[in-house]
Amino acid sequence: MVLGFDEELSATGIKPSCDAQAVVENGCVKILSNNLLLLELPNLWLRDNCPCDDCRVTRTQEKSFILSEVARDLCPDHADISDGYLALTWPDGHITNFELDHIFALSRPRHKDPVNWQPSFSPGYFDWTNFLSDGNYACLAIQSFLEVGAIILDNAPQTEGTLELLAPRLGPIREVLFDRIHNVCIDARVYNVAHTPMALPPHNDFASYSFPPSVQALHMLQNDAEGGKSIIVDAWAIAESIRAERVDFFDSLCQFPVPFREFDESNETFAIEPLFKCDTAGNIISVRFSNQLMQTIDPMQQGVSLFYEAYHDLCCRITDVANRCTFRLQSGQVLLVAAHRVLHAREAFIPSGRRHLQDAYFELDNVANQLIQLQYNYKVALA
Repeated sequence: MVLGFDEELSATGIKPSCDAQAVVENGCVKILSNNLLLLELPNLWLRDNCPCDDCRVTRTQEKSFILSEVARDLCPDHADISDGYLALTWPDGHITNFELDHIFALSRPRHKDPVNWQPSFSPGYFDWTNFLSDGNYACLAIQSFLEVGAIILDNAPQTEGTLELLAPRLGPIREVLFDRIHNVCIDARVYNVAHTPMALPPHNDFASYSFPPSVQALHMLQNDAEGGKSIIVDAWAIAESIRAERVDFFDSLCQFPVPFREFDESNETFAIEPLFKCDTAGNIISVRFSNQLMQTIDPMQQGVSLFYEAYHDLCCRITDVANRCTFRLQSGQVLLVAAHRVLHAREAFIPSGRRHLQDAYFELDNVANQLIQLQYNYKVALA
């Protein structure tokens, strides 16, 4: 299904009054209302985003027009506003019409902003069967997951391979070089500390990938061991606290390259990346942290002393019990974490009974797409 322009965007509530004017000057079209500048639209932006059928593939709404077809100093011959539409006539006679509400709506975030964890935070619990069978219920669960980065699916089958059944809600499994569905138990082949009863410090998996999996599902098939509580940590909140208190540390963690390696007898993955990544607006979008996979850093690198001060501070915050949410993951429960935000860990356990967990990876983009599809289908059902 392709969502059309009208379906993707809605009005923001900002509307020009009836005396709105379009003024062409200095390489752009300015929209004025009651002497207030509402929009300043570059001429090339206007031509590039023309929504007409000549400039787009009608069935898919993809652009067919490409900007190299016009001159860099392109300027419309006429620009007028009528009934909430901006009409432009170009020198070659091409006509472009924009609904102003759609332009204003472009400033609205595509998804809700992440929600900070409260001191008493614990992930929401959602029933496995309802999550898979009830679209409206799944909307609530996925929205919660996207907002806080972690939920628990309860009453899941205690059957190996069950994580395959999540694909209709989370998208296809993201395969890595190791097992598609990975067994974590002490009688499995041991290539990292997860396959021992030892405590596992907060981390995200596959820091050794250039782009690590962004969603992890941890399915507890059986948990009869003593101890071994699960731990999750909001690494984005920790990164923000560092930015607020030590901007020099934050900058170092955003810039300093760190090597990570994971391997077994058949495979090796290796990446050199900073621990923090931000988007173009400065929002944190990824924290990469794995004490287990981090490799020895060349001590001659510029900035290594500052990095290690910052890294020490980061480690102290990540391991601080005040910054963690701790709970027992019971047999038949699946913990979902947004793995670029939420670090997971476990306490040490005594293998007095069997503890068998399976995990698999998904991608956050696909989960967000599932929410859009569910919301769209739900609105269609109500129509």
